[in-house]
Amino acid sequence: MGIKAALPRYELYFYNTVVYLGLLWAASWIFDVSSSNANRKTFKSSVTPGWYYFGRRMDTADFEWVMWFSTFRDHILFALSGHVIFAKICSIYLVMGGDRSLMYLCYGTLAVLVTMGWTYTTLILSHCVLLYSISLVKLRWLCFLAGLTTLSTFKMEPFISWQAGFVTGDFELRSVLFYGGCGFTIMRCMSFALENCEKKEGNYSILELLKYNFYLPYFYFGPIMTFDKFYAQANKADLTRQEGAIWNISLQGLIHLGAILTVDILFHFLYILSIPTDMKLLKHMSDWAVVGLAYCNLVYDWVKAAVMFGVINTVSRLDHLDPPQPPKCITMLYVFSETHFDRGINDWLCKYVYNYLGGKHDTVWDEAIATLCTFGITVLWLGPCQVVFIWAFFNCFGLNFELWTAKFVCMEPFASVEMAMSPAMSRRIRAVFNTFNFWTIVLYNIIALNSLEFTKLVARRLLLKGFPITTITVFIVTYCLVQLIKERERRQALIDDPDPIPPPAPVPPPAPAPTTVTSTAPIQPVVDPSKEKAE
Repeated sequence: MGIKAALPRYELYFYNTVVYLGLLWAASWIFDVSSSNANRKTFKSSVTPGWYYFGRRMDTADFEWVMWFSTFRDHILFALSGHVIFAKICSIYLVMGGDRSLMYLCYGTLAVLVTMGWTYTTLILSHCVLLYSISLVKLRWLCFLAGLTTLSTFKMEPFISWQAGFVTGDFELRSVLFYGGCGFTIMRCMSFALENCEKKEGNYSILELLKYNFYLPYFYFGPIMTFDKFYAQANKADLTRQEGAIWNISLQGLIHLGAILTVDILFHFLYILSIPTDMKLLKHMSDWAVVGLAYCNLVYDWVKAAVMFGVINTVSRLDHLDPPQPPKCITMLYVFSETHFDRGINDWLCKYVYNYLGGKHDTVWDEAIATLCTFGITVLWLGPCQVVFIWAFFNCFGLNFELWTAKFVCMEPFASVEMAMSPAMSRRIRAVFNTFNFWTIVLYNIIALNSLEFTKLVARRLLLKGFPITTITVFIVTYCLVQLIKERERRQALIDDPDPIPPPAPVPPPAPAPTTVTSTAPIQPVVDPSKEKAE
């Protein structure tokens, strides 16, 4: 039934109460475990002295978060601030979009050269030249083959060690910048090559590829913007902003700063990253604490991705670019087709692989080929290993099972049964099935974010050891959460596509004829998950 099916207000109040009480209950368990085990031997390397004002130790188990907002915070801020200042100075003297993007190229190349050395810069340029030369042939399969082969050289020995030798100097951030810069370079070059294949007349110049690749805010850490979007936006001549645009950019920057401070404060009280590494401690924790820990880990990973990409996106918006949107929070997910933690990679895969091979996604064979190829490239991007293979298999299975289940229940007699229900009842029944889907998404993704052992423990506590009390209670709370997600989507749908209001009837003449007024309100179709994107 339609997404605009409304529920009674008192029912939504009940759902809000249950969800907030459930989250607070789980957080209280995690807080007790964090407080009583702050000095465990297994935590000594990951739980370090925190802010003086709190008088508590702080969870620093996540290298990426510590790197961005503690260890190398000044270096990253210096590089991004330099880009902003340089771009502002250039914008004063340069008006045309092409000249502007050329200045970005000069600053980005200089920054990479100073940071990583001329040998690393030469390595990056050689990959760009290689994939540019292949793109001139204008064969999609050849561009894919060359790009994926080049990407694989950064995932296997002895090619990794050989190419890593091109980086001069020995500093802690060396390996992160090496793999980030090389990996994103290959994906950007593949996007350029595939867009060049679609260009009907002539070819894009290699200078356009270098402008695209060496744009500094995206170079090391992403996100990936496909070449067609970057080319159109970076070469835009009209640089006037809409009213309030600078205010919105500043507001987004303040929101990201607030999120950073909030996460750092929570790390003083909830050791959600260090606790999963101690299996002995996990075995003595309650079922609620273990389940809540799994959920909090996924929420944190989304916050981290949203904040890190958000900082970079704020800078790119100052350059008049429209970057990829932040990932969708796990608290807003109940379908596999919307599950992703990197919107740039997701858009890349959907544009060049999933939608290209899957077509209309209406046949089993086309959908299977599209999802297998999509997750195959994702495995190569993340780095082939046991955990990644298991993660890819379950998510690929979940996406296909969800798609064909949705198509199956749209057939008779299920379609007739649903049409006979009220929209609100249909929404409630769908939410029951979405509740099971929610926890399969959680279990499938903590495999990659934590470990296989932690995932097994969570599954046993949720489905076996905790059955029936913990299982039923958790699923009731999750059902309430899913209903709140659907309510948010319903309100957003009403904002984006409100039902048109019929115009008022004209004043009738003295002897009116019977008039039938037909409503122009469209019928909202059933949402088809097959038309959503997949990662």
